[in-house]
Amino acid sequence: MSHHRPPTPPYGHIAKLAHGYEMHYLEEGRGAPVVFVHGSGPGVNGYSNFAPNYRVIAAAGYRSVVPDMIGFGWSSKPTGIDYTLELFESTLREFLDQKEIRRCVLIGNSLGGAISMKFAIDHPERVEKLVLMGPGGIESRETYFKMPGIQKMVSQFVGTGFDKAGLRKMLELLSYDPKFVTDELLEERFNVLQTQPKDVLSRMLITDLSPELWKIKCPVLGFWGVEDQFCPSSGHEKILKAVPDSRFILYARVGHWAMIERAEEFNRYVLEFLKT
Repeated sequence: MSHHRPPTPPYGHIAKLAHGYEMHYLEEGRGAPVVFVHGSGPGVNGYSNFAPNYRVIAAAGYRSVVPDMIGFGWSSKPTGIDYTLELFESTLREFLDQKEIRRCVLIGNSLGGAISMKFAIDHPERVEKLVLMGPGGIESRETYFKMPGIQKMVSQFVGTGFDKAGLRKMLELLSYDPKFVTDELLEERFNVLQTQPKDVLSRMLITDLSPELWKIKCPVLGFWGVEDQFCPSSGHEKILKAVPDSRFILYARVGHWAMIERAEEFNRYVLEFLKT
């Protein structure tokens, strides 16, 4: 694979997990660990999801770790299995153990938000704080599948697949303003998409964590764009009601990518939250 690999998204390091899985990750900076957990979708990877954020956090004195979840980026993409929340959580846990990260801040977008919340529910002693952007995992499957973005993404990915033009149109549903879908981003995601089996999205099973949200005991900072076409922004109320130490920032004219669409402000708020 290595000599055929395209130049973007950038290639960092590999952690070898059980079952022969390999988890690719980028790492920058030194200090308290902050782990960035990306969302789902065609060609997604940690770098594309957090390029405007992880270096800024690292430069402020933190150890930014950006893994590609199993099925995404340059990590292993097994076929013939269900992509469950348990799979993502257990492989993330194994990865953190390998990196000797006992306790960290988790920053999760979309699917990554669901993984991060599940991790905080099951391993409260390991999560110091949570930052969530348009997190998944808090509605029924039916609710998500009624969302226009998810409908288009799943039907096309499982059906004809995406050429570059189709991928661009799909990505433009993720942000309110299409200017955020740059040629670089399109290239990064298209390159990864060539390696992604259909099972990753067609066999994804994410449980609804709503009944367990009260178990989140750490401070939570959340962001949501009210134009989100993938995860209904009304979900912020569920988290605010269930988690005592939580606050949300809601944005007008922002879609599913608060950390990209409002990068500078996002970074500033997160750094403030990390310091307190």
